[in-house]
Amino acid sequence: MDFAQRTIDLARRNVEEGGRPFATVIVKDGEILAESANQVAQSHDPTAHAEILAIREACVKLGTEHLRGATIYVLAHPCPMCLGSLYYCSPDEVVFLTQRDQYEPYYVDDRDYFELATFYDEFRKDWQQRRLPMRYDPRDEAIDVYREWNERNGGRRP
Repeated sequence: MDFAQRTIDLARRNVEEGGRPFATVIVKDGEILAESANQVAQSHDPTAHAEILAIREACVKLGTEHLRGATIYVLAHPCPMCLGSLYYCSPDEVVFLTQRDQYEPYYVDDRDYFELATFYDEFRKDWQQRRLPMRYDPRDEAIDVYREWNERNGGRRP
């Protein structure tokens, strides 16, 4: 099976059904483990990106938060949220089929702080300099939560 073409077909069908032009297919051992189109428009959930939904499904199926041994096909180079999720689940490979500069003339996003041309640059900035208003409110009790986790788990993930 051509998994890249399957990703394209999922995205195309999503557009035809009123969704956004993004899709993800996760493959392990030559079989589709999970797949999803972007569901943000349909669900009104800004985190319902194709990568996130497919990663969730795959990890639940496998009973783990890791996708070692998997290849993940995505229609577009991942956004920062999805890129973080991809790093976190640790697949063997991510295959992206378009780059931002290729689809930017055809796809507009209208977020208050999100612009395709500058969004990745926001992550390089100190939190005080980002466009998104942020405030640091240090609390010792917040650190205590991490101390408790460390004590319960011996400093290791179970």
